Amino acid sequence: IGILLVPRVLAYVARFESNEMLLITVLGLCFGFCLLVVRLEYSMVLGAFLIGAIMAESRQLLKIERLIEPVRDLFSAIFFVAIGLMLDPAILMEYALPIVVITVAVVLGKMLSCGLGAFIAGNDGRTSLRVGMGLSQIGEFSFIIAALGMTLQVTSSFLYPVAVAVSVLTTLMTPYLIRAADPLSLKLSHVVPGRVSRVFGLYGEWLRSIQPQGEGALLAAMIRKILLQVGVNLALVIAIFFAGGFFAPRIARYLQGWILEPSWQKGMIWGLALLLSLPFLIAAYRKLKALSMLLAEMGVKPEMAGRHTQRVRRVIAEVIPILSLLVIFLLLSALSASILPTNELLIVIAVVAAGVAAVLWRWFVRIHTRMQVALLETLDNHKEGSH
Repeated sequence: IGILLVPRVLAYVARFESNEMLLITVLGLCFGFCLLVVRLEYSMVLGAFLIGAIMAESRQLLKIERLIEPVRDLFSAIFFVAIGLMLDPAILMEYALPIVVITVAVVLGKMLSCGLGAFIAGNDGRTSLRVGMGLSQIGEFSFIIAALGMTLQVTSSFLYPVAVAVSVLTTLMTPYLIRAADPLSLKLSHVVPGRVSRVFGLYGEWLRSIQPQGEGALLAAMIRKILLQVGVNLALVIAIFFAGGFFAPRIARYLQGWILEPSWQKGMIWGLALLLSLPFLIAAYRKLKALSMLLAEMGVKPEMAGRHTQRVRRVIAEVIPILSLLVIFLLLSALSASILPTNELLIVIAVVAAGVAAVLWRWFVRIHTRMQVALLETLDNHKEGSH
């Protein structure tokens, strides 16, 4: 929703060709969204990250970056000065040994974990070592978390300066580690036994051999695309029901004037969430049906089913989406337990929703298509504006 709305708001404001108005709008969106996230009892850092990612899809990205640079530099200076003021040199000296031990553990641990992950993904030894040594630092986000722990009084006072010291040391070491990656990989190639090198090489060849080729690669790409679209639609549905559960007490206060029974209030809220979710549920059903048809074509061969091939494929293509919707319905019922009405009312709501979906099926499909086109236009405009 944010990707659909925020870039359009920024595009509208940019038409006035006023840098001051655009800057104020951007700052208002940033601070307002962070305030909303805090009211929802999430971290302000998460809110800043999300609104930044949403604004990055705007066509005015380059102009916004240029306007926001002075504000960014100002707050960056304040942030790092505040970080420095919270450091106690006496504590750093007192915990010098733990700082050194944690620094060594972080560098070695991230080198091994990131390098191993890169190697398992199919990269060669030199590339994996570069990845591991390039990601061996912890950033400023670590002492943001430590500062949050101190503010909430859930961590000891020594943890913050230790986290800052480890972050500074690992950051300072990173350029030297990156520079030493290639010489170290050459030395290791001479030290590692030939049998081990051959095993590593065979693993890479095996990994490349199991990658789908030709028609298999095309089918795998289609399946991944369908599953991604289903996942996005389900995430939006879950978000709608979570929002309904969060705002349920406030909505219930407004409904008290018309509906006195709490179960009916819950039924109204749950039904409204289901109604708002129908475009995404219908889209998920259509994608699941396309996936089931694809799987039926791949899995049911004429030599196996004979003259019943088309019938079996048709059954599979119809059953899989229906079963998937039932599983989704049960999942939504579990996730929205706080606003779930009684069983009788739930059945009535489900029947009414099914009737609404049947009558307005094409309208819901058209609404979802418009939203999808608007999202694609936003992403395309972002690509054009970034060139």
